Amino acid sequence: MQRIMKATTFFAFMAMSVVAIAPARAQQGKDAPQAPLPSQIVNGRRVFIANAAPEGAFLYNGGPNRFYNQFYAAMKSWGRYELVGSPAQADLVFEISSSNPFIGEQIYAQPAVRRALTDPQLRLTIIDPATRITLWAFIEHVEPALLQGNRDKNFDLAFASLVNDVRNVAGAPPLAAANGKK
Repeated sequence: MQRIMKATTFFAFMAMSVVAIAPARAQQGKDAPQAPLPSQIVNGRRVFIANAAPEGAFLYNGGPNRFYNQFYAAMKSWGRYELVGSPAQADLVFEISSSNPFIGEQIYAQPAVRRALTDPQLRLTIIDPATRITLWAFIEHVEPALLQGNRDKNFDLAFASLVNDVRNVAGAPPLAAANGKK
């Protein structure tokens, strides 16, 4: 009986602790001041886009440079940054890549068929070209699909989310750049 009382007391204490700690942790997250963005991202004007490791590009129409071509066009039309031809001319390097890591396999019982499960991803790493330090990184997952049209549609959805991520972090151009001053 004494063991049951001790166990009951222990579990009651643990439950009360969790109930008391959870709101305190949630409150800390809400009240935390917004951390500053790296000044290079805020003040940068010139960007070099590096195309790194387009793994899994065969899954989508448009060839191995589809991601690069779409991303370049999106950044150019946005107008936030001037796109330059070399990292030496850039304030920032946007390194894009894609991957398709194997995460497991699905096995069907009748007939015994195995299908690889992967997690296609689009990645963008913002790098300071002077120090080669990563300033920010984004990963968007591309929903897998069997049909080519659905794969391409899912690629476009993930791509749009990635571009949105960049816009949300980088924001509008600095005031001087917006007014055409250098």
